[in-house]
Amino acid sequence: MSMTEELQEIEEAKTKYSKVNLNALTPLNFLKRSELVFPHKKAVVYGDKYWSWQEFAERVYRVAHGFKGMGINRLDRIALWSRNNNAMLESMYGVGMAGAVTVPLNYRLAASEIAYVLDHSGSKAIIYERIYADAIRRIQPKLKTTKIFIEIDSPDKKEVQPFGIQYEEFLSKAPCDPMDVPDVDENDMLSICYTSGTTGKPKGCVHTHRGTYLNAVGGIIEAQLTSNSSYLWTLPMFHSQGWNYVWAVTTVGAKHVCLDAIVADQIHALISRENVTILCGAPTVFTMLTDYMKKNCMQFPHTVRGLIGGAPPSPKVIMDAESIGLDIHQVYGLTEVHGPNTVCEWHCGEWDKLSLAKRARLKALQGVPYATSAPVRVVDDNMNDIPWDGETRGEIVMRGNNVMQWYFREHDKTEEAFKGGWFHSGDGAVIHPDGYIEIVDRLKDLINTGGEKVSSVEVENVIAEMPHILDVAVIGKPDEKWGEIVKAIVSIVPEEQVTGEQIIQYCRNHLAGFKIPREIEFAEITRTSTGKVQKNVLKKREIEAAKQRQSKAKE
Repeated sequence: MSMTEELQEIEEAKTKYSKVNLNALTPLNFLKRSELVFPHKKAVVYGDKYWSWQEFAERVYRVAHGFKGMGINRLDRIALWSRNNNAMLESMYGVGMAGAVTVPLNYRLAASEIAYVLDHSGSKAIIYERIYADAIRRIQPKLKTTKIFIEIDSPDKKEVQPFGIQYEEFLSKAPCDPMDVPDVDENDMLSICYTSGTTGKPKGCVHTHRGTYLNAVGGIIEAQLTSNSSYLWTLPMFHSQGWNYVWAVTTVGAKHVCLDAIVADQIHALISRENVTILCGAPTVFTMLTDYMKKNCMQFPHTVRGLIGGAPPSPKVIMDAESIGLDIHQVYGLTEVHGPNTVCEWHCGEWDKLSLAKRARLKALQGVPYATSAPVRVVDDNMNDIPWDGETRGEIVMRGNNVMQWYFREHDKTEEAFKGGWFHSGDGAVIHPDGYIEIVDRLKDLINTGGEKVSSVEVENVIAEMPHILDVAVIGKPDEKWGEIVKAIVSIVPEEQVTGEQIIQYCRNHLAGFKIPREIEFAEITRTSTGKVQKNVLKKREIEAAKQRQSKAKE
């Protein structure tokens, strides 16, 4: 057989036998496997209620059958507005099994923003928790496409009057007959996850069956999930499908422990009661938990793996968390890349011998790509790779399996984000000689003071090391002489005292002169549901104040 004939035979075989050896990648298959392998194993916990994998699957099928009976078709959008509970989890699977697309809603958005997302996504139905019923009543008359309203009961909001079809009633009227996973194209939409809208209207990131499947597998690897794992939902399920742990936990038949409010004593109790082995969250979640545990002289009864992300954690946050029994590992990503895309992969043995402080500094790095994602680069303005010297700054760009398909109904913004054939993160970073990435700032948050560029993250990390600092945000404040000056907004642990001069003096001992804050403000720092400081809001406030000062000066 000639080389030409052999190549032709290979190409023909690829097509001829594809039905036998090529399955569309979809995370919906994960549920079918756990239902088969672990039918009577505890699958989902919420409050004092438990469901086995068989019971959970039956409820998922009821959701799917119910929507099909209402005329929901392939790729129709169904919004989900709820905190972490069993119904939210069931709905994410049930909508997918019906062939439709979930639109998980950030429950911290204003009602007007929720209305925008519902209209922009073209959602035909919404499943929402009763605590949001009053907001639904207000926006319902103006909604363009959303006509089906299904309400989940809220255990702590009994006084709110019901509005839509009651979720349990919706399930009771639908059959629980098992369903096959729908015949999907793996590049079909599975979910549209909207950004938090910190710099404009929320953008809908289209997550496909394939991308979600592969990111979930990457999450299993990095979280070291097994059928004996117990996952505590301290991360909102709406956020990039819960960093895809909505799917990853199910894949291995582990246990979902749902938590609808981030309360330290509840987290501590559930970790003990349900033998929790892993939890995820933003730095603020770990800071809150650590503060509670240390004040009460507590330690976890066993080591708990903690994946931290959403915002770059300071080494101090990591050290404090590890002091109470958490094994911290940082992941980095964005909604545009299905959540986590890189991880600070740990070098067991070699790095374990280091001091706690040195380990914490290493764990504060954003690391290397997930095993299931393509290489990540840090580039200059001309898309050239920067040197691996730990000093030269560039922008993190990504491509491959984990990148979203597009911004839903926004081609112009997609083209801008994908310029040069890579997704542009907007995060400034350096690469260390070992290839590990470290974020220095959002590019738009770099402070330009007297021609010098200052990383707000670097200054925040230094201030965070001081005793009694609860939270800190650093921004550039407009200044006529310097262009911008470094300003720190600081939150102090209750009942403790720290002065602005003490903070400035501490910075003098640890930072170059031009990086030292010239102004300190003591105030509570508000963050998004994903743990990010809304620095654009803080800077806008400073710009408006500067304009007012200029206006008064002219008078």
